Amino acid sequence: MLDANMQNQLKQYLANLREPIELVASLDDSEKSKQTNELLTEIAALHDMVTARFDGTHERKPSFIIRRASDADKWVRFAGLPMGHEFTSLVLALLWAGGHPPKVDADLIEQVRALEGDYEFEMYFSLSCHNCPDVVQALTLMALENTHITATLIEGGTFQDEVEERGVLAVPATFLNGESFYNGKMELAEILSKLDSGADEKAAEKMSAKDPYEVLIVGGGPAGAASGVYTARKGFRTGIVAERFGGQLQDTLGIENLPGTSYTEGPKLADDLKKQVGENEIDLMDLARATQLKPASEAGGMHEVTFANGAVLKARSLVLATGARWRNLGVPGEAEYRNKGVAYCPHCDGPLFKGKRIAVIGGGNSGVEAAIDLAKIVGHVTLIEFDSKLRADEVLQRKLRSLPNVEIVVSGQTTEITGDGSRVNGLVLKDRESGDERRIELEGVFVQIGLVPNTEWLEDTGIELSKFGEIVIDDHGATNLPGIFAAGDASTVPDKQIVVAMGEGAKAGLGAFDYLIRNEPVEDIAQAA
Repeated sequence: MLDANMQNQLKQYLANLREPIELVASLDDSEKSKQTNELLTEIAALHDMVTARFDGTHERKPSFIIRRASDADKWVRFAGLPMGHEFTSLVLALLWAGGHPPKVDADLIEQVRALEGDYEFEMYFSLSCHNCPDVVQALTLMALENTHITATLIEGGTFQDEVEERGVLAVPATFLNGESFYNGKMELAEILSKLDSGADEKAAEKMSAKDPYEVLIVGGGPAGAASGVYTARKGFRTGIVAERFGGQLQDTLGIENLPGTSYTEGPKLADDLKKQVGENEIDLMDLARATQLKPASEAGGMHEVTFANGAVLKARSLVLATGARWRNLGVPGEAEYRNKGVAYCPHCDGPLFKGKRIAVIGGGNSGVEAAIDLAKIVGHVTLIEFDSKLRADEVLQRKLRSLPNVEIVVSGQTTEITGDGSRVNGLVLKDRESGDERRIELEGVFVQIGLVPNTEWLEDTGIELSKFGEIVIDDHGATNLPGIFAAGDASTVPDKQIVVAMGEGAKAGLGAFDYLIRNEPVEDIAQAA
């Protein structure tokens, strides 16, 4: 199962084990069970603190638990093979079970340990899902830190009948005590905030106690990270507050147009940015959504930003880099069937539609790339473009047209997504030239029609917004209000690209630097605190 290079890497990781661990497998005669047996045998052979048994009796086969030999009540179960994006999750589970300390905020670990009650988590993932590892790893950590918590992590492709029965049409999909808990990516702090009613209050208290910043950046995507690096290197006390650090990078798979980097993937680039932020001693506050802005009354004064958890932060200058999100179709059935056949991430959810008929809505690069990728998995793809022609790059169009299981519809307007009450079963399509309507029977709809800036919270603040809701900026990234700058997809910069966002973020950071050295503070930072 593991090539020589992977075995060598895993052996180095396992050298960090502090105490023995046990792998207990429940298997049958299937090919996947044989592969699981092979994988666990190879892992056990790499370190004398790892033992593998194959006498498990769990109903899910193949599956195996990882547990500390000295404490059998703390365990995590993998059902199916945790390879692909989940191999790292497997490695971490082995290390954490073996007593290697996780690189997680100590306060979060204490919150996990303090949880009372019984929590039985079941979570479905796909091997191509780049959002799933965060959930897998968070639940793994919780199960290995608290005997009242169990986590069973299920590879959907291996247990397709179970996926069908439970109506799982989007991953990551998490169930708690048999009931749907959450669909989508969650980090440990987010899970705890759902379980611990006091989590948000504790986080708000911790944030509000921080001293005012010279530069506060709202948003942790490529633009926000670049701004922070530039202002921190100029010697200014810098903070970054992000609703989800990395932003859209976390939903982006292959990146091949970043100068100097022939290929990378969004989550890896986000991790690299996070590491660089840490190396520059920037105060990073993740999982906090801005809800209100009170601009300074005069140049040099303090701006105030309020967050959804109730925290309030102050800063002499701001860089707004809140990014954008997928645009919704806004037609009947879309909201009702979200995660029940309506999806927005082809890489995450595509494997759940293996052999089925689906539609991709959107003829730009994102839509065409999605259709190309999905055509390798699903039975048939109908690509629907509102315009009279596709807008994607010609090289992508040629590839799309060469695929035998793809139908291309232009001048097509989706007017409704239909379903049977539990899942999508089709859509209604109007020909914009003839006015004729027809219904297409299918089982999934992937929406890829562009972006909406995350700027609703800035309405009525005095900041100028374009008719599309973008923050209006000048050549230096400055808004119409002194000391407030903006960058990236939330701004009026015309090209929504990673490299552009990085450059715009650097420019906004330099703009904030210039503003700070030209405007004396109205009040001292220490006094403001």
